[in-house]
Amino acid sequence: MEKSETVLVTGGTGFVGSHCVLQLLQKGYPVKTTLRSMNRKNEVIEMLKTGGIDSFDDLAFIETDLTKDDNWGEAVKGCKYVLHVASPIFSTMPKDENEMIRPAVDGTLRVLKAARDAGVKRVVLTSNFGAVGYSHKDPNTEITEEEWTDPNEKMTSYNKSKVLAERAAWDFMSKEGGNLELSVSNPVFILGPSLGPDMPSSFDVLRHLFDGSMKAVPNIPFNIIDVRDVADLHIRAMTNPNAKGQRFIAMAGGKISMPEIARLLKDKMPEVAKKVSTRILPNWVVYLAALFNDQAKLVAPLLKVSRNTSSAKAKKVLGWTPIASNEEAILASMESMIKFGKLK
Repeated sequence: MEKSETVLVTGGTGFVGSHCVLQLLQKGYPVKTTLRSMNRKNEVIEMLKTGGIDSFDDLAFIETDLTKDDNWGEAVKGCKYVLHVASPIFSTMPKDENEMIRPAVDGTLRVLKAARDAGVKRVVLTSNFGAVGYSHKDPNTEITEEEWTDPNEKMTSYNKSKVLAERAAWDFMSKEGGNLELSVSNPVFILGPSLGPDMPSSFDVLRHLFDGSMKAVPNIPFNIIDVRDVADLHIRAMTNPNAKGQRFIAMAGGKISMPEIARLLKDKMPEVAKKVSTRILPNWVVYLAALFNDQAKLVAPLLKVSRNTSSAKAKKVLGWTPIASNEEAILASMESMIKFGKLK
């Protein structure tokens, strides 16, 4: 790999970002990654060691923040590609949604402007399925990458931040992108093995099932993708000429519901899944609870989201094939939580 093909990955400490860095290094790319604090440098190195990397000669770190202009010019300097994976995530939903939305939108624009000015060839942006399919009402027709979620739909501030950040990215490209190219990855619910003890928020669903705090399980349907497959799609979208200006839904297979996930855990991990409930919570109870319970208010809209979608475009254009099924991604997540002592 020529040194001129250096890749910047934003958010190297994150679930997806760490896997992107790992796969790029495995493929021989020189990599830079951004951290909000250099104090987390050793954390990334330990994660990469978990993934099998033993030489860090081709890895550089740079301290940046999505909310500030500092160091972005330095971060993209000398890079041919940028994987913009970092996005603000809060452990609890902020009271003001703009606390999450503004850093996502402004941070994306900072990265794109810096990349354009530095002569970067292509940026691959991590968006999500929430930016594509949450306004699709007909369960009998398939959701494609041509669609957009209306940001006025009822959704979490995280999903809204993804819709608005991706919209802002395409708008920037059409008006002032210059020679810069953009591709976007729109993954569904991301699970799979964690490289370190800092678990992604997506694991919370499994944790609540596992610890018995969910006495009955809402019948929410999910599409799932393994984090390793998400990273692979990013790298393919980075180099494939046909990915320029395209969005790609990333998912493993068909739907799997929350009750089906509960039964899978009971079946495959009976020793650790003793507290997992398989009792189904009727939809009407969720809708009733949503009138006065904040958590139910977030869950209720998910009952109506159509999950009739596919990764046909990514497979056709990028030659991408997911390595992990829904079930394998779920079990790999559970194994990570056990490995890093996150299940009490």
